[in-house]
Amino acid sequence: MEKQNSRYRWVVFATVLFTYFLIVSQRTAPGLITDQLMKDFNMTASTIGLLTSIQFLAYASLQIPIGLLSDRFGPNLFLILGTILNGVGTVIYSLATGEEVLLFARLLVGIGDAAIWVNLVLILSLWFKGNEFVGLIGIAGMAGSFGFLLATVPFSAWITLWGWRIPFLAVGIILCLSGIALYFVLVVKPKQMFRNHSDKKESSPKAEQQREKTLTLLRRILSNRQAWATFFCHFGVVGTYVGFIGSWAVPYGMHVYGMDRSDASQLIMVGLIGALLGAPITNWMANRMNSIKKPYTAVHLVTFLCWVAFLLFSGKPPFFMLIILFFIIGYCNGANTLTFAVVRQSFDRKEVGFASGFANTGGFLSAVLLPVIFGKVLDHFHTAPSHVGYLYAFIIPVLFSMLGLLGGFMIKEQRQEAKGTV
Repeated sequence: MEKQNSRYRWVVFATVLFTYFLIVSQRTAPGLITDQLMKDFNMTASTIGLLTSIQFLAYASLQIPIGLLSDRFGPNLFLILGTILNGVGTVIYSLATGEEVLLFARLLVGIGDAAIWVNLVLILSLWFKGNEFVGLIGIAGMAGSFGFLLATVPFSAWITLWGWRIPFLAVGIILCLSGIALYFVLVVKPKQMFRNHSDKKESSPKAEQQREKTLTLLRRILSNRQAWATFFCHFGVVGTYVGFIGSWAVPYGMHVYGMDRSDASQLIMVGLIGALLGAPITNWMANRMNSIKKPYTAVHLVTFLCWVAFLLFSGKPPFFMLIILFFIIGYCNGANTLTFAVVRQSFDRKEVGFASGFANTGGFLSAVLLPVIFGKVLDHFHTAPSHVGYLYAFIIPVLFSMLGLLGGFMIKEQRQEAKGTV
C-alpha cells in the first residue's frame, strides 16, 4: 500500500491541521493580555513591544535555515520538535514570574513556530497526490485564519472567566501532547504500515557542488529586483497587520475607546473575517484581469490609505469607521497570497523556495520592528491622553505600508509561460 492511496493519510492531515490551528492562535493571543502584563509585571510599552517582536524575530530569521534543514533531515522531525517547543514555551509563559521569563518563553514559541508551516507543506506533499495537495494547502491556510479567530473573542472570554494563566497553561499542555501524538502518527505508525517509510530526500553525491549552487542562487535572488519587490510587498501588508494585532490592537480599543477586553478583541475578529475573504476574492480578481500587479498594487494603496486615515482623525476615527478600517486592513492582509503568485510567476522552479522564503522574511521582519517602535512612541507620550500617543505611533504603519506600495510598483508583470512554476 502506498501512502498517497491510503486512508491513513487523512489521519495525518487532521493531526497536522489541528496542531497548526493551535499554534497560529498563540501568535496573537498574548495581545489580549497586554494591559494585564503591564500591570502584573510593571512593564513598559517598549518591553511589551519587545515581547511581541522577539517571537517574530525568531520566526523570520529561521525561515530559510529551517527549509534547508528540513530538505536534508526530513520534515517530520522538525514539525514534532517545533510543536513541542511551542508547547513548552507556552507553558513557561503561563508560569512566568518576571519579564525575563516571559521573553524567554516567547523566544521558544517563535523558534517552534518557525518550524511549522514549511514542514506542514512538505509533509502534505509526501502524503497527498498533486491534485489533492493544492486544495488541502488552501484548507490549511484557512485553518490558520481560524486559529487567529480563536485568539479573539473565545480566548478573551476564557481569560475573563479564568484569568490569563490557566488558558495559556492549558493550550501549552495540549500542544506538548500534540507533539507526542505527531510522533506516533508521523513516525511510529507509518513504519508499521509502510515498507521503506522515509520522509527524507535521497542524498546527492555532489553535496559540495550543491552547496556552491545554493550560495550562487542566494546571491542571484538578493540582486533581483522582483525578489525585492515581493520582500517590500510582504513587509508592507503583512507586518503592519500582524505586528499591530499581535500587540496593540486590543490595548488601543481599551485605552482610546474605553472598550472592555472582550469587545476590543472583536476588532481583531473583524480584521480576521476580512483576511478570510481577501485571498479568494483578490485572486479571483487577478485571474479576471489577467494581471497580478494591478490588483496587488491597489491592495497596497488601500492599505496605505487606511493607515493614513488613523492620522487624519487624530488617532481616533469614528467607531463605525474604525470597524470598516479593521475589516479592510484585514482583507488586504489576506490578499498577501499574491506575493507568492508573483514569486511563482517570476522565478524558475529551483529558485521558488529561496524567493518565497526571502519574501516571507520581509513580512515578519516588519512584524518584529513595528511593535517595538510602536511601543517606544507610546512610552514617549505616556503622560499625554491615550489617543495622542497612538496618533504619533500610527505614523509607523503608514511608513511601513508606503514601502509595501513601493514594492507593488516595482513588480514587473510577466507571463506565466515565461518561467518555470511550481
